[in-house]
Amino acid sequence: MLMKLQLLYTHTPIFTIVNTYTDKAEQVSNNTVTKQIIHLKNGTSIVKRVEKSGVRKNQDTQLKKQCPEKNSDDGVVQKTKGDMHTKCSTKCVSYGRIIPSILKDLDRVQDVEEALRPWENKIDNKKKSIILKQQMKWDRALEIFNWFDENSHELNVNHYNIMIWVLGRARKWTLLEGLWNQMKARGIVATNSTYGTLIDVYSKAGLREGALFWLETMRVQKNEVRKNQDTQLKKRCTEKNSGDGVLEKRKIGVYTKCLTKSVSYGGIIPFILKDLDTIQDVEEALRPWEVKINNKERSIILKQQMKWDRALEIFNWFDENSHELNVIHYNIMIRILGKARKWAVLEGLWNQMNARGIVATNSTYGTLIDVYSEAGVREDALFWLETMLEHGIEPDEVTMVTVVQLYKKAGEFQKAEDFFRKWSLGEPLRPNNHHTTDALELDERTSFLNASFGSHTYNTLIDTYGKAGQLKESSETFVKMLKQGIPPTRVTFNTMIHICGNHGRLEEASSLLRKMEELRCSPDTRTYNTLISLHTKHNDVDMATKYFKRMKESCLEPDHVSYRTLLYAYSIRKMVREAEELITEMDEKGLEIDQFTQSALTRMYIEAGMLQQSLLWFQRFHLAGNMTSECYAANIDAYGEQGHISEAERVFLWCQERKNLSVLEFNVMIKAYGIGKCYDKACQLFDSMDTHGVVADRCSYSSLIQILATADQPHIAKPYLKKMQMAGLVTNCIPYCAVISSFVKLGQLEMAEGVYREMIRHGVKPDDIVYGVLINALYDAGRVKEAVSYADEMKRSGLPGNTVIYNSLIKLYTKVGYLKEAQETYKLVQSSEEGPAVYLSNCMIDLYTRQSMVDQAKEIFETLKKNGTANEFSFAMMLCLYKKIERFDEAVQIANQMRKLGLLTDSLSYNNVLDLYATAGRPKEAVETFKDMVTGSIQLDGCSLRSLRNLLLRYGASRQAVDKLQVLMKKDASHGLQALMSALTSLIEIDDYDNE
Repeated sequence: MLMKLQLLYTHTPIFTIVNTYTDKAEQVSNNTVTKQIIHLKNGTSIVKRVEKSGVRKNQDTQLKKQCPEKNSDDGVVQKTKGDMHTKCSTKCVSYGRIIPSILKDLDRVQDVEEALRPWENKIDNKKKSIILKQQMKWDRALEIFNWFDENSHELNVNHYNIMIWVLGRARKWTLLEGLWNQMKARGIVATNSTYGTLIDVYSKAGLREGALFWLETMRVQKNEVRKNQDTQLKKRCTEKNSGDGVLEKRKIGVYTKCLTKSVSYGGIIPFILKDLDTIQDVEEALRPWEVKINNKERSIILKQQMKWDRALEIFNWFDENSHELNVIHYNIMIRILGKARKWAVLEGLWNQMNARGIVATNSTYGTLIDVYSEAGVREDALFWLETMLEHGIEPDEVTMVTVVQLYKKAGEFQKAEDFFRKWSLGEPLRPNNHHTTDALELDERTSFLNASFGSHTYNTLIDTYGKAGQLKESSETFVKMLKQGIPPTRVTFNTMIHICGNHGRLEEASSLLRKMEELRCSPDTRTYNTLISLHTKHNDVDMATKYFKRMKESCLEPDHVSYRTLLYAYSIRKMVREAEELITEMDEKGLEIDQFTQSALTRMYIEAGMLQQSLLWFQRFHLAGNMTSECYAANIDAYGEQGHISEAERVFLWCQERKNLSVLEFNVMIKAYGIGKCYDKACQLFDSMDTHGVVADRCSYSSLIQILATADQPHIAKPYLKKMQMAGLVTNCIPYCAVISSFVKLGQLEMAEGVYREMIRHGVKPDDIVYGVLINALYDAGRVKEAVSYADEMKRSGLPGNTVIYNSLIKLYTKVGYLKEAQETYKLVQSSEEGPAVYLSNCMIDLYTRQSMVDQAKEIFETLKKNGTANEFSFAMMLCLYKKIERFDEAVQIANQMRKLGLLTDSLSYNNVLDLYATAGRPKEAVETFKDMVTGSIQLDGCSLRSLRNLLLRYGASRQAVDKLQVLMKKDASHGLQALMSALTSLIEIDDYDNE
């Protein structure tokens, strides 16, 4: 993928396209604008902007000659009819395909939302600039600018420069200054072009002092940059409140927000909104304006309401007073009610809309799908999609993206991909839909192979493929986006970096960061946080630290995620010095340390052996009085897990000082006592919960019972189990199983069975583990009949088996000779994913050996050999089987294989082979096996000596001589062993002579 991206980036035409989109503002400010200081007779000077070059310089000059401007009283620039015609012509043909359509919609449709929403994902920065420039009225331009802002479109310095020019020419100084304040509050740095525009519009308006003020402001800013670059960079970053360390907007940002609401729309809107803010009664607030409010103003008033009930009250007032309410007003209310999760009210509004014959549009359904999807109500969102398709309305691009995101959030990545594919190819979106897409729809919904979508669509697709683990598809979509000339946004790069990192391709993630910077798409805090997180997950903390430093060098303020990620990485690696440096930095900036980080640092100090420092660290937060029960519990657990019981007790006592103990602290302290083997203290602490007003929960009982059962104290655990049952906290057999297993371990089977019967009496169903424990225990105790009864009971209960229980059952059935039951169980094992273990197969061979069932035993044995899992016992049992039925040739082959494979390690196996050779008349092999036993220090037992005695007698040795050897072996093992070896060697020599 990286090679593909590198080839793409170095491809000149594509790179040119991307630069055309992303660097337009900077090219204009650096290459086409110069400043000329014109000295006037009175000694004053103004700045005049002179265009050195432009796309339509000659055309603009010609237009100005033909259509002179006329200024109205309110400062709005008016055009002659000739100019209007030329302007229209410019809009329609000068900007390619999309822009003429957007401008046409804006001319035709009064409501900005309705006009721009279908194009939302296709409008990039360059198109935003063109749209704003082409507006003939300042209020229309400002309404569009506000729409971009409210819908989270990126607004850069170039867009602000255009609006400053528009408002300046219209003499709207209050709005212009509000825009300047908003620009500064958002950290958008004014360029030479910004100041040039400000000076120019104030100068042309005859406001000499204002123009000189902006000239002085520009000069001061340049001097500050030269004097202290770091200070200036910080001003461009997000500002930090020094009081509580929480990042906040500047006060001026709040002022700008108010200003936008109050005056940015012009006309009567600011006064109406002011009345609605100050007068509670809607009737009183709106009655004076009733006859002056048109459809557009109704939309604005509804949009500007911060509370759903106030918006609904105003909507109902419009309705009751016979104001026209169209589909746009209903769409606005649907979004407001959906965001507030007022579904009943929303559905009532939908029914009202249908009853009045107001036809839902693409935007209506898109809004419904969006609000239900955002609320996580997936089924309802899909219902509205289905309703939309039933009415023959094809989703637009915005709605399509909403549906894809809906499937993505639900983890249904294949459905998301299928929906996009069908939508982009113009295929029916409903399975049983036989509707054929007409030519117009096919023209609008072209194949994905040729279509160009907005950046939001591409970002959603890339993210969807990434979450589905489809790196190839994500990369191909990213490449297509670039080929189509759609400039990648920060979201695009952040998503691609995250996807590459999650697939372990950290080099590609770093390469994407470099390309991001090359394309002048500045990384944000989230970009660096992603890189920091990815490198810590891949154990490259050094690189994560470098990205953290690089983020600060890039004038980006690390947030809580940045610090938390890096601090956690340092803490689990016990990098104390680095962690403390970060803590100091956070303290200096007034950043609050969250409780997760606090407990992680406590663990770091403990694991580093710095107990005193860990307590001091804990006390810092304890004394502040802001710790929650979860945080206290995490700190107690940190000490308890490392066996530092006294420190855990201290933390518990400090927590107790708050007089607000919860069950969490008790549970982790009980766990700590269990780890420290302080069983009496664990019981005492549990018993004291009532005196502190804390009720033990399921975890409290389970933890204590498990601790006592593991410590071989089932007698003490049993009363707590009874209390747990009485409290109604037993939901499964796990606590009973712990006590039963503990009694079994102590050999107290009667007690174990008593607990089992008590469990059954309380209606608690045993699982396979309980049955397995009892079956094995009774089997080992020789109580085979009772073990079989538990096995039968388990079968009747219909419990699914597992390897452990199958082992127990086959071992049991082999012991009692239940061939049919053993075969049935073995078949179940064979059908399982794991397959039969060697032990189970050996048990079956043993059972078949006792039944002299050669073919069945041989089948299992050959399977084991084929799988390479046959062991010493597998071979030994087959040897015994062949020997038992006197098929000595096969038995000898098995014995020879065992010797060749080195599988003779146990005295039992040696004895079986030795006895076989003696019985089958193979003295040479028998003596060699005997020598191997002596060399391998295998202890000779009665079976070994009996086989050798039979061998000597068979080949002519007298009973008296053999008896003397046995006596000598008893008196002096060493000399007796030498004598036996000599006798056997002589026997072999005699046998060889006879054969010759």
